[in-house]
Amino acid sequence: MRRFLFLFVLLAGLVAAGTVPASAASIRQVTGFGSNPGALQMYEYKPDGLAAGRPVVVALHGCTQNATGYGQGSGWVELAQRAGFTLVLPQQQQVNNISRCFNWFQSADVTRGQGEVESIAQMVRWAVADSGADSRRVYVTGLSAGGGMTAALLATYPDLFAGGAVVAGLPYGCATSVIDAYSCMYPGKDLTPSQWAAKVRAASTYQGPWPTVSIWQGTADYTVAPANQRELVDQWTAVHGTSTTPSTTDTVSGYPHATYRDASGRTAVETYSITGMGHGQPIDPDVQCGRSGAYLLDVNLCTAARMTSTWGL
Repeated sequence: MRRFLFLFVLLAGLVAAGTVPASAASIRQVTGFGSNPGALQMYEYKPDGLAAGRPVVVALHGCTQNATGYGQGSGWVELAQRAGFTLVLPQQQQVNNISRCFNWFQSADVTRGQGEVESIAQMVRWAVADSGADSRRVYVTGLSAGGGMTAALLATYPDLFAGGAVVAGLPYGCATSVIDAYSCMYPGKDLTPSQWAAKVRAASTYQGPWPTVSIWQGTADYTVAPANQRELVDQWTAVHGTSTTPSTTDTVSGYPHATYRDASGRTAVETYSITGMGHGQPIDPDVQCGRSGAYLLDVNLCTAARMTSTWGL
């Protein structure tokens, strides 16, 4: 899949929120985290001296990327150190996918209890137990293929995640084969909200409350069509039982932002439309959030920083 490569307003509060040491830890590989039916690798970044009861974030790289490069380039490692939380970095292997894409389009890998989603769920359980983390504050995010897998994890394991952020990703259930994946990516598939929601509800026996979903998309993305953002909104607003019309609209760092609130007034779904951005992860090195590179795009807005604030990490 060659084509499918894919605010700093919180520092003082973040430092106060967790036990953040002066010296940085390092990304390390974890083995023996479970039966690992998806044959993935697990990497972890855990700040030295991390207090118990802190959150966990799972960050999923895009195609051709790896766990360490994505964790550092996206800004998530910096934020984990700064805010004080455990960062889980799953890594795809070429034996599973020649381009190291997570297999968001393969039924065997996006079915609860099976394949890659089960491997990542095992990583979450291991990390929560190992660090004494708060199991109610586990979040997942990913870019491109990692974004597609993020949606799959929110659908298949909604009991594990409080929220997720899909960056240049796809709705759950959009494709069931490699060939099907290309038409899903571009130009995208147009289903009704109820049809999309039915795919999520059929993925588990969970009855809610559902994880919150943040959806990030570049308007000039010619790898994953911007139409996928609309379809993700249709899917997750229907799951949450909210209107597909935004509750509020504003701008963040000059980019359109919309929220969709549920009956309790909670923001269940939100979107960020990054005007003029192509396929990649929004970063902002000026506020120590990310490093520019392939599919790591400096747009003066960093997904990792924004979600760290929104999720109250």
